[in-house]
Amino acid sequence: MNKAITEGLALMPPAFNDGLTVWSSGDGRPGDPTYDGDPRATQITSDTNFGQCLELEKLDVTQKLRFTGQTPILPGCYLKISARVKVTGGARPSVRIGAFAAGGSGVEITGLDVTGDAVFLENYNQVYEVSALVGTGNRAGVDLVWGMTPAYGHFGVDLIGDTGGFVRIESIRIEDATNIFHRDLMDWIDVRDYGALGDGVTDDTDALAAADNAAVSSGKRLLVSEGTYLVNSTLTIDAEVRFQGRISTASTGLIALTNNYCFAAYKDAFEDEQIALERALEALYNFTDHDSLDLNGRRIKLTRPIDVAAVVKNRTHFANRRVIRNGQIEAANSSDFNSGVVTTTATFNDANPTRLSGIANIAAIEVGSHVSGAGVGREVYVISKDEAAGTVTLGQPLFGAQPSQSYTFTRFRYLLDFSGFETMSRQVLSEIEFLCVHNASAVMLGYNGIAWHIHDCWFVRPKDRGITSFNRGCNGITIETNEFLSTDFLSNVGDRTSIAFNTNSNDMKVRNNRAVQFKHFAVMAGGGHIITGNHWWQGDAVVLNAERSAGIVLTQPNTKTTLTGNYCDNAWIELSNEHDATPDVGLPFGAVSIVGNIFTASDIAPGFTYIRLVPHGSILTMDGISVVGNSFKTIGNDTILRVDSIDTTYGTINHAAARDVMFIGNTYESVAIRTESPGRVRFFQNSPSSTWTIYSGARLPFDGPVQSAEGLMMMEPVRNAAGNIVYAQPYITVNQEGGAAVTLHWPEPVTGYITMRLRSDQPI
Repeated sequence: MNKAITEGLALMPPAFNDGLTVWSSGDGRPGDPTYDGDPRATQITSDTNFGQCLELEKLDVTQKLRFTGQTPILPGCYLKISARVKVTGGARPSVRIGAFAAGGSGVEITGLDVTGDAVFLENYNQVYEVSALVGTGNRAGVDLVWGMTPAYGHFGVDLIGDTGGFVRIESIRIEDATNIFHRDLMDWIDVRDYGALGDGVTDDTDALAAADNAAVSSGKRLLVSEGTYLVNSTLTIDAEVRFQGRISTASTGLIALTNNYCFAAYKDAFEDEQIALERALEALYNFTDHDSLDLNGRRIKLTRPIDVAAVVKNRTHFANRRVIRNGQIEAANSSDFNSGVVTTTATFNDANPTRLSGIANIAAIEVGSHVSGAGVGREVYVISKDEAAGTVTLGQPLFGAQPSQSYTFTRFRYLLDFSGFETMSRQVLSEIEFLCVHNASAVMLGYNGIAWHIHDCWFVRPKDRGITSFNRGCNGITIETNEFLSTDFLSNVGDRTSIAFNTNSNDMKVRNNRAVQFKHFAVMAGGGHIITGNHWWQGDAVVLNAERSAGIVLTQPNTKTTLTGNYCDNAWIELSNEHDATPDVGLPFGAVSIVGNIFTASDIAPGFTYIRLVPHGSILTMDGISVVGNSFKTIGNDTILRVDSIDTTYGTINHAAARDVMFIGNTYESVAIRTESPGRVRFFQNSPSSTWTIYSGARLPFDGPVQSAEGLMMMEPVRNAAGNIVYAQPYITVNQEGGAAVTLHWPEPVTGYITMRLRSDQPI
């Protein structure tokens, strides 16, 4: 550091031949006498050693020469005051550097050393140099330690000792000498001092590594000074690093900034936000010095999707915990986020329900593409392809495709795309706002994986999907306390296409999320799911007979799933088996508990329902569906007929084989038929009859037939036509009147008042 160079600070006094008005015989303060016109001072124009110089006749015991200019005293800046002198005749004096220390108002600062070491001029016409270092710090080699009080000084020389001699002085030099203490003053190591060129062409890896080793061993920071540094081999920087220059974006080496590993450091290193995030991710998955990438609360704008596996380069499997957190990732309006779309004809065979063959332009179809077409369930994706064989493999089976038909393959683009990993497990995305802004989707998981945690994130207007599992990369995932805001919020329900997330494997934990105005909040295959505390709202601006869509879709029949404490708002829960390859020989709908949820809707048609079965196949049944303690409320002036229904578009339900279907303890408002099973009924027989027909009132779940009865209670004595009490018990026949009633058969005609419970399922 040299302030005369770096800051243009003027330190050097003018030459003597420029005039002696600025050269004082006192302390150099205003009003002090100068040598201008002083008979003791003579300007010499041609000295053998000095050329132009000043000759002083020493007549005083201590004769001063001071520059009247105010030389600033700055923190951390060290000055060298020097002069070349010689005695030419008369008595031989000594010479030393002399100074006057002044405060900001010009007052003298006392108590400081103001003179350097004296040099005796022993030989005539021999050139001697006198010097002293002046500065604020008490460092070795500093002669005049002044601290922070003086604002400036007047510097020059003192002639001391015998009088009567003649002394010539070449000049008084005042220079910034801070460089003498450079290594001690600076708390960093500059990479250029270790051979780094920073020309963007030369591989600077070794030089940077050497500088880093020096910084670590000395406890200093590493300074990457101005320049562009090419790094083509693996480089680990363990010192705290500060970038004035940049790492070349053409660098091919892995770069780990272990001391200050975070996005901000990589942004400083590479400048480009996209490349900085990619390089930080590369380090996250290639080094073990850190388990989390802090985005530093920054907004990072991406101009293209990040293919994480391609960025990492050398890994296809990863199972160690890693965390990406604390920032915003935004999609720019870039054509690189445009979906890849291929529409083509393919052949389908029921014997292999996850394969399509005979695809002519298969090279254009990308792995991870969403598949649509007749007989394709929701959220079916391409998980692999064999170009030589012309086949693609799907993540879920098809349920009703034709032997040959057209399909559309759409590859959505994601801000973070992990699909290139064969296995990617134990990853955490935390406190990230994915600003998709209708330009991109947010996150695609790996091919396989387990135990992801995605929590406290915001998914803002994903163009197509918030979170996508195209195969089994979602096993055991936890999706918790996230906010999903749809890009379809201005569209009516029937025009929406975006989905907050899907899963294709087992054991999902979906808790305390909020989703607004998607086509579906979640499409979930597999089983063993815990879905609790979520709120999904799917309303629109339509005010009469509005169309609605499913909030949660379970796509396989026996899901071993519980939905508890959720708020299903202007949407329904759908139990489907569209991902069941053999629906007519597979498992029943069941192992589902829907407990303690809030269901509400407005502006809907009377036929709207909150819980729907959508069977694909002709002999499906139910076994283990519990709907308990929920609140169903239709607001406004709307009243719906019932809360449950079966969509028979693709198949039917065999009620005769139903087991353990429970609807109990629910509350209803503006619902005409209150579903209940066991359904409590009461019956009055006022005229004697030996057969009492008791109707369910269509209150059994999914409008099922009466298949069993229990809990028969006589609420008053049963009497015959003569008025005598009859103690005999009736027997019951079920599934009467087209399934709408049961019949009690008495041994004789009787009257009475009874209660009982009717069920739409068979006894176990």
